[in-house]
Amino acid sequence: MRNVIIRDEAETKKFATDVAQTLKKGDVIALVGDLGTGKTTLSKYIAEALGITETITSPTFTIVQEYHSGRLPLYHFDVYRVDDIEEMYRIGYEEYFYGEGVCIVEWADIVEEIIPEDAKVIFIEYGEDEGERLYRCTF
Repeated sequence: MRNVIIRDEAETKKFATDVAQTLKKGDVIALVGDLGTGKTTLSKYIAEALGITETITSPTFTIVQEYHSGRLPLYHFDVYRVDDIEEMYRIGYEEYFYGEGVCIVEWADIVEEIIPEDAKVIFIEYGEDEGERLYRCTF
């Protein structure tokens, strides 16, 4: 596991850009972290680095938002409110995960049984200093 210390928003943006440059169709990024650790901020910067021009919002109530203006389609999931894995089947998650775009799944630990084995997992933790984050990455 690779650890990356993020000290400020500029470093978050740089990390997101580096990740986005490696993404290809069918990739799934699984984000795991407590409330307020910056999952949505990281998602927004990855989307920006993919060339997404739409405003990125957290899909807490819709579960998934689709963006098609970048170099790859982006499917942004927030599964915080998913109570039953069947809900993911009802929205057709497999078409997103194994389709032509990239998926970012916030709160991926809630639906870990359906996260692909080759997903790029980022565990986000609060750092030691104010505003600092630790990203523990499986890639």
